[in-house]
Amino acid sequence: MTMAETINTQNLTPEFSRIVRVSSLNNTVDFEFDDVPTEDETNEMAALFDVVSIRKMRFQGVIAPFEDNGWLLEGKLGVSVSQNCVVTLERVRTRLDLDIRRIFTPMADPDENEITLDASHNDEVEPLGKEIDLGLVAMEALALAIPEYPRVEGAELPESSFSPPETSDIEEEAPKPFAGLAALKEKLSNPDE
Repeated sequence: MTMAETINTQNLTPEFSRIVRVSSLNNTVDFEFDDVPTEDETNEMAALFDVVSIRKMRFQGVIAPFEDNGWLLEGKLGVSVSQNCVVTLERVRTRLDLDIRRIFTPMADPDENEITLDASHNDEVEPLGKEIDLGLVAMEALALAIPEYPRVEGAELPESSFSPPETSDIEEEAPKPFAGLAALKEKLSNPDE
């Protein structure tokens, strides 16, 4: 463990922010972290992600030197997310245990804010700035893992049948796409009628 510390910020940062200053990391020793958001932070994240609640969230791991001037973050994020079932509106609780890995590498030009992506771009690679925000890393992983359509076990949407409003009271028949053409052809071939 190094002398580096995480800083709980209370400004215009993400709902859950734990800043590690890169200058405080030691390139010969791993930095271990174990962060748990406050109740206010989990409430803010629940509102941001449009879920009922976020509970039992913990992000722990290590930041280690990587190659020449980079840092490797490896950690585990555990969290329970409560949502409403999309079918029954009953409460659905999902436990997520995620492995997280990010590689922070220095940018070629520190004043350049753009990252050029190519076909071989690795989603784990992040630009290295003056700080690493552990909370933001955790929130990004959580946002991608929250179920989009949570369902209570066994809940299914009923089968639906849709028809145009003018045919709802009429017995439905199989569509006859060429019926109009046949009537037009008959009318043209018998002009006396």
